[in-house]
Amino acid sequence: MSTDVLRVTDLTRRYQRVVANDDISLRVRAGDIVGLLGHNGAGKTTLVSQIVGLLKPDAGRIHLGRTDAVRDPAAARRHVALQPQSQAPIDGLTPRSAIEISGRLRGLSARDSRKAANDLAEELDIGPWLDQRALPEGGGLSGGIRRLTSFAMAVAKPTPLIILDEPTNDIDASRRRLLWDAVRRRGDLGSGVLLVTHNVAEAERIVDELVILDRGRVVAEGSPARLRGTQDSDLRLELQIPPGGADPSEDDRCPPVLRRFRSGRRTLLTVAAAEAATAVAWATAQHADDRIDGFSLAPATLEDAYLALTAAPAPGADTAPDTAPGNSSAVLVSQEATDE
Repeated sequence: MSTDVLRVTDLTRRYQRVVANDDISLRVRAGDIVGLLGHNGAGKTTLVSQIVGLLKPDAGRIHLGRTDAVRDPAAARRHVALQPQSQAPIDGLTPRSAIEISGRLRGLSARDSRKAANDLAEELDIGPWLDQRALPEGGGLSGGIRRLTSFAMAVAKPTPLIILDEPTNDIDASRRRLLWDAVRRRGDLGSGVLLVTHNVAEAERIVDELVILDRGRVVAEGSPARLRGTQDSDLRLELQIPPGGADPSEDDRCPPVLRRFRSGRRTLLTVAAAEAATAVAWATAQHADDRIDGFSLAPATLEDAYLALTAAPAPGADTAPDTAPGNSSAVLVSQEATDE
C-alpha cells in the first residue's frame, strides 16, 4: 500500500509562451519532510498553487492520497494545509482568535480549537502576544509573530499534507529554531511536509529529501547527502581573484580538486580533507605572489551543489554540473590581503 500523501506526475503549466512548470514529478511520503528549493521565479509558487487547486495544470496529474486533485480540487484541499508565502490577513484579530477560527474551519470543536491555540502558543513561544490584536499596516504585532501565527493556523488541525511556503520569513533566530522543531515534530507524527524555500542552509538541517527546481524543471532530487555529492569531510577552498586577474587554480600546479566553479572574482574549489594542508600551502603561496587577494577554507555544503545546479553558466566559463559557489559560516582557515 502506497504511503504517498502527495504525488505529482509530469506536471506542466504555461503562461502564454512562458513554461512555468515543465514536466515536474515529485512525491511526498507520510512522515517525510521534502524541501522544494529554487530561486525566485523557478516555478515553486505555481506548483503549490496547482497542488491546492488554485491553478489547473495544462498537463500532468496531482494526487493527494487517493484523491485526484485536478478532477476534484475541493476534495483534495481537505487533505492539505497551506501556509502561504504572504502574511495571513489577521488584522483585527488576536493570534488566539486567528488560530481558533482556523481550527474551527477545519472541523475542530471549540474546546479542541482553544487547546490547539494554547498548545501552539507554548510550542512556538508566542504566549505573551496570544491576546494582542493585530492592527492594520503591520501594527500591534511584529512580522515574526504574524508569521508564527500563520504557521499555527496551518497546523492547528493535523492533515496528511502540510505545505509551508517560506515559513521562517521575518522570524528571529531563537523562534526560527522552535519553528523548525515544530515542523520536524509534525513529520514524526505522520504528516508529510512540503517545505518551499530558497534558504538552503536551513533546509539542509531539517529535510529528508530535496527537490531542486530551476527554470520550471526538476534539475535534481534526493537526500541532502546525495545531492551534496561529496564526503562529509570534504572542504571548500574559496579564492578571491584580483580585478582582471587570472584564475591560478587553472594552473597545472594547483592541488587536486574534486570540483571547480568560477563566479565573478571568486573561484570555489572542493578538495578532499587529505589535501587540506597542501591546498592551504598552495593558496598561501598564491597570496604571497599577489595572484589572489585572499582565501578561505571551510566545510563543503549543500549550497555549493545547489548553486551549481541553478546557476546560469557564463560564456566560456568552466561550469561542470557538480561545481558550485556557496557560503559557509564555519570558516576554518582564512588569509586576507592587508594594505601596506
